Amino acid sequence: MTQTEPQGADADQEQEQEQDQDEVRRKFREALDRKRGRAAGAGAGGRGAEGSKIHGTHGKAGGQRSFRRKSG
Repeated sequence: MTQTEPQGADADQEQEQEQDQDEVRRKFREALDRKRGRAAGAGAGGRGAEGSKIHGTHGKAGGQRSFRRKSG
């Protein structure tokens, strides 16, 4: 009788571990889906609710640049 108890306990522990792993995988999958949804929405619209944080990347740096020759 002592031999059947550890096997039953081992089976229960294995089943719990599998359930825990399934739960972790499900959470990671949901987080990845959310991340992919945000990434697809942010780049597609350009100026949506979550637009790009980079504005005016091309163009003049502001003001006229002047060159001064070194005197020494």
